[in-house]
Amino acid sequence: MTKSDAGHRKPVATDILTDTFGRKHDYLRISLTERCNLRCTYCMPAEGIQLSPKAHIMTYEEIYTIAKEFVDLGVTKIRLTGGEPLVRKDAALIMEKLSSLPVQLTLTTNGVIVDKFIDHFKKCGITTLNVSLDSLDANKNSEITRRSYFEKVYQNIILLVKEGFNVKVNCVLMKGFNDNEVIDFINLSKDLPIQIRFIEFMPFDGNKWNMDKLVSLQKILNQVYSNFEKDDIIKCKDAPNDTTKSYQIKGYQGTFAVISSVTNPFCDGCNRIRLTANGQIKNCLFSSKESDLLTPLREGKPISPIVQKAIQTKLKVRNGMDTLDKFNKPDSHNNRSMIAIGG
Repeated sequence: MTKSDAGHRKPVATDILTDTFGRKHDYLRISLTERCNLRCTYCMPAEGIQLSPKAHIMTYEEIYTIAKEFVDLGVTKIRLTGGEPLVRKDAALIMEKLSSLPVQLTLTTNGVIVDKFIDHFKKCGITTLNVSLDSLDANKNSEITRRSYFEKVYQNIILLVKEGFNVKVNCVLMKGFNDNEVIDFINLSKDLPIQIRFIEFMPFDGNKWNMDKLVSLQKILNQVYSNFEKDDIIKCKDAPNDTTKSYQIKGYQGTFAVISSVTNPFCDGCNRIRLTANGQIKNCLFSSKESDLLTPLREGKPISPIVQKAIQTKLKVRNGMDTLDKFNKPDSHNNRSMIAIGG
């Protein structure tokens, strides 16, 4: 813990989901699987990852039980992630079970097979989906995903819009690769009521991250202001817990936003806690520490004390990396691959 963290901590909260900095964690992100039908370079190493044994992966009953516990504690939003959540064979059943809880249920997907789940999303009350698409160039998209599904994903985004879903398109920007597509992506929002979300490249195990590949919030905005009239760039109002800084071009149906986890983190308003597919909770995306919920659950022991301890030990900024210098040190990042976290 840094001195700055200690100096601003509050007494231990009686509300289990509120940490010592007053942040209430009412948003649970659940990874359904470590498996994926893509191999995105920023998400997993080329050689893949060592998957958890099947017996160590939460069953749908265990996912529901843990989720219900969190909802009883105050969670109001659940996002399903992966890997790719829809490749899990009982994904539809999990969605159906979780839709019975009084929460906003949503999903992050690579979009390859969403067309098979349209009716099920509607049945489960899912109205918003985040779809990953890192290039509008088919060849580039194949290079970054190591698969050739660009056309399928693009058409599925159009399908989701036609079917009335609120679609957010996630694009991880990397210098010298797709940073020249910023304006093309923004122009995609001219006739489509979607939100383009540019995400700063973040370090995870095996993705060969370094600061030189980073396309910062400021560099993105520099491109925007160089290509559009200043008066046509509208700053949208961001919600208290938004990870994004959102904008709209005057006359465009959709919007665009930047998630600046590296250069301009949003930790003060963080309300997220992550549950991995093998039943570990992470109190921060960048934390190397995890807390096992699955083992005590299977042993019939209460899990709320473990949740409380995880929340109470959360650091103020990015697992203690409160400066860019700290963040840029290779030994600061002792974490899973993104595919094994769930984002």
